[in-house]
Amino acid sequence: MSKANRITRLTSAACEQIQARMLEACRKIASDHGLVIESTGWRGLEPGFSFEPAFRISIPAPDGKTLNLDKEMFALLAEQYGLEAADFEREFIAGGERFRITGIDPRRPKYPISVERIPDRRGFKFTADNVTMLLKAQVEP
Repeated sequence: MSKANRITRLTSAACEQIQARMLEACRKIASDHGLVIESTGWRGLEPGFSFEPAFRISIPAPDGKTLNLDKEMFALLAEQYGLEAADFEREFIAGGERFRITGIDPRRPKYPISVERIPDRRGFKFTADNVTMLLKAQVEP
């Protein structure tokens, strides 16, 4: 590695770039074993010095794509929480910050909706009513 490529402070953009290169490097290994791999983002950007890359490796669905269990679980449970299956990965604004829906955990009755803050991908939990209200606010003029 040349000194010109050396990273001295991690930014969100640098984390995205590193994550993408890591994913590409891991694709051949997954393929060699009949598996598929996808990025599930990164988290934990610690004041510019470290982050946690996250990947999902799985047996492919019949169409060859990655089976996303979080998405499948969300689709099964969404209606019970006043949401729709299509709300998975929808974005909304709360407190001036952008969030993306990442799942439902029925073991957390008070805060069942999992979200990540954009752009640092830090995880948060919301009530279903709050998420429903915030999603509706996104589409109203």
